[in-house]
Amino acid sequence: MNRILNYIRKYWTYTAVLLICFSCNQMSEQIVDEAAGTNGGFEVVQNGLPVNWQLYTPNTVPGAEFNIHLDTVDFKEGNQSLKFKVERCSNLGGWKSPGFTNEFNIDKGSNYNLQFWIKNTDAEFRVMAGGVSAMEGDMKTLVQTSESFNEWKQFNFSIPIAKEYNTLRIEVNILKPGTFWIDNIKIEKE
Repeated sequence: MNRILNYIRKYWTYTAVLLICFSCNQMSEQIVDEAAGTNGGFEVVQNGLPVNWQLYTPNTVPGAEFNIHLDTVDFKEGNQSLKFKVERCSNLGGWKSPGFTNEFNIDKGSNYNLQFWIKNTDAEFRVMAGGVSAMEGDMKTLVQTSESFNEWKQFNFSIPIAKEYNTLRIEVNILKPGTFWIDNIKIEKE
């Protein structure tokens, strides 16, 4: 009986230590402003960050060197675009690479159109999207490339959402150094 109790104590001690270690690392920064809606043009800003997006910033991405700017000179619509100037980064994606993500409540079993505009110089980037729930998801890579294009290029994708998912998640990562701009993200039910 004592062996079992010692095992249980050790198990919970290790679990507690792991939870403390992982909970200390902030994986993204986000400022929420319900009035701003999707903010797909990155026009509404607080503290230098576009609201309603979870951003993987220099404060949260380990071992990376980059800056996030709201570019008021080079944009597709509105008054600014979101720009990442990356000097060093991991190619793992998610919160381990520069970028951003967000989740949107949607109708289960529907198709959604996702469109956005990108400019890219030397960076490798990846855009993923798909239906998710609290415990699982169906994220697919929509585009991953290191192609440079100096003019704004529009991307347009149809995303089917399975009946078990009520949330659409979008994630954008920069996987190789360079300069990356994105603007005018739109999500519409088809």
